[in-house]
Amino acid sequence: MRIGTGLIFAGAVSLLASSAAWSQLAGNKSAAAPQAAPSVTAPAPAKAACANPNALGIGRTVEIDTTGGPGFGFEHFKQLDFLRDHEVVLTFDDGPWPVNTPSVLKTLADECTTGVFFPIGKHATYYPEILKQVAAAGHTVGSHTWSHANLNNKKLNGEQRKEEIEKGFSAVKWALGGSPAPFFRFPALQHPPEMVTYLGSRNVAIFSCDLDSFDFKASKPQTVIDSVMRKVDKLG
Repeated sequence: MRIGTGLIFAGAVSLLASSAAWSQLAGNKSAAAPQAAPSVTAPAPAKAACANPNALGIGRTVEIDTTGGPGFGFEHFKQLDFLRDHEVVLTFDDGPWPVNTPSVLKTLADECTTGVFFPIGKHATYYPEILKQVAAAGHTVGSHTWSHANLNNKKLNGEQRKEEIEKGFSAVKWALGGSPAPFFRFPALQHPPEMVTYLGSRNVAIFSCDLDSFDFKASKPQTVIDSVMRKVDKLG
């Protein structure tokens, strides 16, 4: 599966979740987020025809059945690949942030396309209005733990790892004012087997990637673009 974290590709695919069995915070009351929903709600943008004739756009929408916790992304999961040649899914981690996230949203809007966002729960409580803007723009929102903890860290016991997952989802739900998609990405793409099994029991799909932009290692945007496009060309 060609899942990327860059910005400029061709043939984007939008993802939706489908799993009647998934429920928010099943059996984990210790991971509750704040009770009251934030009062600021970003208005949904009006749907309009794409004004950019050269925009990336959306080639098609794929509905993901998350029953059993399927894994996607060839760096870790080889079984499932629903994408056709020259198709990509754009994914973005670690937000929301007050500068970077609106910039990404503008870029995606200019390209008339959508992505999948994996916010950190703690950050979602800092900037709930920005996360609402992400959802209002038609993007899919999953979760990326509560504090971006590496769940392979041996200092964390099983319950602490589960709490990172559940509290992250709970915080995103609080920020959005509604349930996120049952999509999860492990921080640093570290997948402890027992947590993979746990997410499967919760019917939450796991997203690794086919390529990583490593944007945090680059100081110039063009460096990221060039690196990502070389990888995309290689993968096809």
